[in-house]
Amino acid sequence: LDQQPSSLVHLSACELFPKKALHRDDKSLQVNFPELNGECVEFLTATADATLALSNFRLFITFKCSFLNIPLMLIESVELRDLFILQVNCKDARSFRIVFDSNDQSVDWLHKVSAKILPYSRIEDLFAFAHYAWSMASPNSFTSQDASATPYSFLEEVHRMGFETGVDSPWRISDANSSFEVCRTYPRLHVIPSSISDSDLAKVASFRCSGRFPSIVWRHMTNGAVIARCSQPQVGWLGWRSAEDELLLQAIGQACTSDRYPSVAKLLNGITVNGINKKHDMGDVLNGPADMSEDGPIARNPKQVLIVDARSYTAAYANRGKGGGFEYTEYYPNCEVMFMNLANIHGIRRSFHSLRALCSGSYDVPNWWSLIEKTNWLHHISMLIKSAVTIVHAVHTDGRPVVVHCSDGWDRTTQIVALAELLLDPFYRTIEGFKILIDREWLQFGHRFADRCGHGSDIDENERCPVFLQWLDCVHQLQKQFPSSFEFSETYLIKLLHHTYSCLFGTFLGNNEHGRHTDAIKARTLSVWSYILPRKKDFRNLLYAGGGDQV
Repeated sequence: LDQQPSSLVHLSACELFPKKALHRDDKSLQVNFPELNGECVEFLTATADATLALSNFRLFITFKCSFLNIPLMLIESVELRDLFILQVNCKDARSFRIVFDSNDQSVDWLHKVSAKILPYSRIEDLFAFAHYAWSMASPNSFTSQDASATPYSFLEEVHRMGFETGVDSPWRISDANSSFEVCRTYPRLHVIPSSISDSDLAKVASFRCSGRFPSIVWRHMTNGAVIARCSQPQVGWLGWRSAEDELLLQAIGQACTSDRYPSVAKLLNGITVNGINKKHDMGDVLNGPADMSEDGPIARNPKQVLIVDARSYTAAYANRGKGGGFEYTEYYPNCEVMFMNLANIHGIRRSFHSLRALCSGSYDVPNWWSLIEKTNWLHHISMLIKSAVTIVHAVHTDGRPVVVHCSDGWDRTTQIVALAELLLDPFYRTIEGFKILIDREWLQFGHRFADRCGHGSDIDENERCPVFLQWLDCVHQLQKQFPSSFEFSETYLIKLLHHTYSCLFGTFLGNNEHGRHTDAIKARTLSVWSYILPRKKDFRNLLYAGGGDQV
């Protein structure tokens, strides 16, 4: 038989994302900005003092002496104000008003922009995928992940923080979640007490909401105290218990106690304390710490574990009706529970919308500052920083291990843990360290960027909340208080926020590592770090003094 030609046709990557034809009101109008790889301008029109271009990536408005560049996924809503004014409300708190020459023109552009910001039916419709495909097909474009944008390495961070994970060490690295079977919203590898087996860990996960068991994320290299994060226990109205969960929290305190003292060799050679080398003289080594004897450290009782619950007591108690709850100290005898009274995502969303509405209004309001206070935005920022300081005092001053959770452990938990680590560890206040902090606490540990930013399909408006924006605002407030302690400037934060919503890069797409792995996002999009890190000089803080301890 004659062989039939194959019916399979090879499509180039750029053919999967074809460009659409340009529609313009006047043939004399020209696209007056460089289009990105994969970008195509679809609509072009002119008003009395500006030219508007709408592409598959952004709304670009050109004035005589300036321009506005608004990525489509940054737009939260558009609405008509009066007959000729189109108001664009953005997810980063900015608002813009576009004045058209006629009502028909304003209504037409309302429909065009509204159609562009509708939820997508599939993730490949986000511009990051088209941008990557066309970049790969363009020989002269920026295509590779820059060498300076090295991926986050769990093992390197474990080594940097001084965890001892060898034989007879208090800690070990568990790969029980290597296939995301224990918890789909967690990373693959975790640091846990060496006395806890993988089977115990699985039982703990079954007792915690969404399987988010207590995982160690940071270690104080002077006193050995650690920070762990998790979700609420599933206590319910019946007061369910888990022996394995109680054992794990007790083991964290015991592991910290046995991990308190560095070896004599480390003292002689100088140890790296949170990224800074500390030398000790012979007197320090010979005399030893106060609790040392000739035979080694004197036996000590485990430090009391501080459980920081980001919710209020009332909210935590009410969660029992949904199967959640909080730890009872009679079941966790070596633990203390503190409630931080932080608002949930619904309260933060309302506060943010009030703030944006106020900032987009008139500037000559006589009681503007009191209206700012009524939005409660600064109050929420203050409460977040206060919660982080509580953790810092417990870890640094008291040498106590801290376990942090809220309800699910991916919003408020992430915010206060990342803030506390930023205060404690000067490495995270560098440009490279800040990247690692975001990679671990926000991306690896499953902050729901798709839901909170409105990137995915089947978007629930009730799940949207500027959680990451709020955290970046907290970092900005710390920069203002300690201007020489951060290597990066506020421009770095603004650029990160912009690309959190822009969908130009794949870094902040998806809700967790399992989802990003399933959708092969890293293999089909560019990383925001490959754009930012080669441009470090543009984001450096000229007042940065370098080094330093906690702030």
